[in-house]
Amino acid sequence: MMMQLGFVTAILPELTLDEVISIAQRIGYRCIEVMCWPPSKADRRYAGVTHINVADLSDAHVAAIQKKLTDSNVSISGLGYYPNCLSHDPEEAERCTEHLKQVIAAAPRLGLTQVNTFIGRDHTQCVEENWPRMLKTWKPIVDVAEKHGVRIGIENCPMLFTKDEWPGGKNLASSPAIWRRLFAELSSPNLGLNYDPSHMVFQQMDYLRPIREFIDRIFHVHAKDVRVDTHHLDDVGILAYPNQYHCPKLPGLGDVQWGSFFSVLGDSGYRGPVCVEVEDRAYEATLGDRVESLAQSYRYLSQFVPS
Repeated sequence: MMMQLGFVTAILPELTLDEVISIAQRIGYRCIEVMCWPPSKADRRYAGVTHINVADLSDAHVAAIQKKLTDSNVSISGLGYYPNCLSHDPEEAERCTEHLKQVIAAAPRLGLTQVNTFIGRDHTQCVEENWPRMLKTWKPIVDVAEKHGVRIGIENCPMLFTKDEWPGGKNLASSPAIWRRLFAELSSPNLGLNYDPSHMVFQQMDYLRPIREFIDRIFHVHAKDVRVDTHHLDDVGILAYPNQYHCPKLPGLGDVQWGSFFSVLGDSGYRGPVCVEVEDRAYEATLGDRVESLAQSYRYLSQFVPS
């Protein structure tokens, strides 16, 4: 079995799931990571997208989704919901936690075993101050995942880009040192990574070495590139908001060496989905631009992942 190219549906918020599946089929993608936020107004870019509402998922809706997928020869790589279950606002944290549990419970109804998310973080506190609350919040979430036979892939994004996320960021799971501790203390085979190399690049970290060490914990992969503008970095320094010196880009337009990435990923034994996550502002003016960004990414990545 080879790796499967897919994309994250967050970039197409105005389309229905059927329309998203049709675009995936037309371009040639084999899978999609489907966003499952509760229907509401988004509080940040790429959030709040609901292509499957897990709180209103009837048997008839499940059957319709499965038929569309079968007819299109497109699969769902996983359900995605990326909130902050450790938010500084306890009410927000509780809402996020309960909805994440709903997403996990919905996955097997759709024939799925993968859900992707963030660990979260109180951005006003250090890692050590967050840790006891993280364990208290996440042990029950992991229990739900184990009960339903679902694997949770934690994306390694620090969520530290803008003033409202400063100084600590809103996702603890941003480094190998933290992953080791996380997997040791939560101690479940159902907890792993949704690995995105771009988040390592802007933190000035090796994005290949963790693949070798954590291959058994890499459940899902995001394909997003990033360009670090050193002329800006030299001007503002590493303590500036990262958005002042880094730019998310389509695969092939940034600093990730994708040939090396796929070489190490494949040699390490990964055979799962690799989903393009479009956050490139140069391709966001219109729906047509965003669809073309998916097509461009597919053409580029197909040289590394045959369809």
